[in-house]
Amino acid sequence: MARAGRNEIRTRIHKRIRRRVEGTQERPRLAVFRSINHIYAQVIDDQQGHTLAAAASTEKVFQEAVPAKGGNVEGAKLIGKAVAERAKDKGITRVVFDRGGYLYHGRVKALADAARQAGLEF
Repeated sequence: MARAGRNEIRTRIHKRIRRRVEGTQERPRLAVFRSINHIYAQVIDDQQGHTLAAAASTEKVFQEAVPAKGGNVEGAKLIGKAVAERAKDKGITRVVFDRGGYLYHGRVKALADAARQAGLEF
C-alpha cells in the first residue's frame, strides 16, 4: 500500500474538520488556504454558498507590501488584518475558524491572531 502524501493527509483532516464547522449567515466560516508562496483567507456563508469577504497575498496591494510573496508570517498577518477589516465593513464580527487541515502554527496562527486583533471574534 502506498503512503499518503502530505496534501492527501491535509485534505482528509480538513474533511473531518468540515463535518463540525459550518458557516452560517450570522456566523460565517473564516477559511484559510496556504501554498508555499501565498496565503488566502475567505469569509464564507456555507448555507448560501457565498464568499462574503476575501483577501489573498496574490493581490497587488500585498505583493508590493511584502517582498517575500506572502509566504511568510508577516504576509499572513497582513492578510488576516485585511480579511477582518473587509468582513467588518460588511457587518461581520463573529466567525468560526477553519484552519483548512493545517496545523494551528506559523502562518495559520499569525493570520488568526491578526484577524482577532483587527476585531473578528472566534
